[in-house]
Amino acid sequence: MRPPEVMVTAAMPGVAPAGRTQVARRQRLLWALGAAALLLLALGLAAGSEGLSWRGLQADLAGDQAGLILGQIRAPRTVGALLVGALLGLAGAVAQGLFRNPLADPYLLGSAAGASLAVVVVLAASALTGHLISLATAVWLERMGLVVAAFVGALLGVAMTLLLARGAQQTVRLLLAGVVVGVLLGAASDLLTLVSPDALRGKQMFLLGSTGFLGWQSVVLLGLGLGVALPLAVRLARVLDALTLGEDSAASLGLPLARLRLVLVLLFALATGLAVSQAGLVGFVGLVAPHLVRRMAPGPHGHLLAASAAAGGVLLLAADVAARVVMAPQELPVGVITAIAGGGYLMWLLSRRGQR
Repeated sequence: MRPPEVMVTAAMPGVAPAGRTQVARRQRLLWALGAAALLLLALGLAAGSEGLSWRGLQADLAGDQAGLILGQIRAPRTVGALLVGALLGLAGAVAQGLFRNPLADPYLLGSAAGASLAVVVVLAASALTGHLISLATAVWLERMGLVVAAFVGALLGVAMTLLLARGAQQTVRLLLAGVVVGVLLGAASDLLTLVSPDALRGKQMFLLGSTGFLGWQSVVLLGLGLGVALPLAVRLARVLDALTLGEDSAASLGLPLARLRLVLVLLFALATGLAVSQAGLVGFVGLVAPHLVRRMAPGPHGHLLAASAAAGGVLLLAADVAARVVMAPQELPVGVITAIAGGGYLMWLLSRRGQR
């Protein structure tokens, strides 16, 4: 008997060896995303308090603080934004394939609500204890606490969803459980901000998303996370290909769907939690990136996952550069840029489909 992955390839027209035209489109897309990433990395290093200014960049390079400005502020922020976007794009592609729903995003199973509640708890606690310690210590503890709390909160939100849904066996029950957990945790977060109003401003900044606090330590964590999540996701791409045939057809191929679906849920939960812990709730990147890949160069999930990670990185890095230069020297929250661009794209896409 042939192994399941071979049977999936033989059973699915979308996984059959593509023609030269399709392969060429996918290769062109990957090359274009790589070129865009390199260009945006250069723009990210050049974007300063004066916006994109060659004269300002020359002054920064010639100044005494060149190493600090470029090496410790702009460079880690730029690389970190690319990695955060890649994790969100990858998580979005896994979620959409797992639930067979193009509207699925990385925050679907309560991860956003869990992270937000955990952040509010840390902010409220720091407001209560801030008078007992020095200002510098309070700021450091708050920053480290927010990172850890957002990561743990995102994972706990997903864990609550899995517990309520009694595992990952049934997709519909899992989705409904995610909605219920999101509503409950969101209500708890709102209630806590009423009790501790000082936490409201920090919560708003977290919900808008920011790449301004990314340093080299964040880059290392994000790089390690992507280095683990992307190969594992590509390895499980055949499972997502099988699920496009339907639950019964995928089960008939001999795949242990319950176990593999749980692994996929944990995979995109870890990717989402890591991205959220470092940059807050950056919206629409994980939703739009797979859409763009499928529109420009569709293919099996092995290609979709890798290309969505690259597209998510490019999208968030472009939004980060725009957030720094549109109203320079004032900086916009990067989540506002992604929401405007992502929402505008989806509205345009829906209007085009409505005209057909």
